[in-house]
Amino acid sequence: MTLQEVRSMLAWCTVMNFGLLIWWFLFLSLAHDWTYRMHRKWCNISVEKFDAFHYAGISFFKVFVFAFNLVPYLALRIVG
Repeated sequence: MTLQEVRSMLAWCTVMNFGLLIWWFLFLSLAHDWTYRMHRKWCNISVEKFDAFHYAGISFFKVFVFAFNLVPYLALRIVG
């Protein structure tokens, strides 16, 4: 794999992961009650815990996208 192919792959991974992140945020913002009811069927969880779980999940996912997709992409753009 060439450097340009790796760079391209990381760029597309970043775009797709941020798309998933935006979808997750919009889904929880626009369909919060429905999503909560669906999860409530599987496990007994309060709204506060549900919100905290998803907020933490979005935060961790964003950090991993930055650390493993965006930063290596930018480093490869700088290097060559």
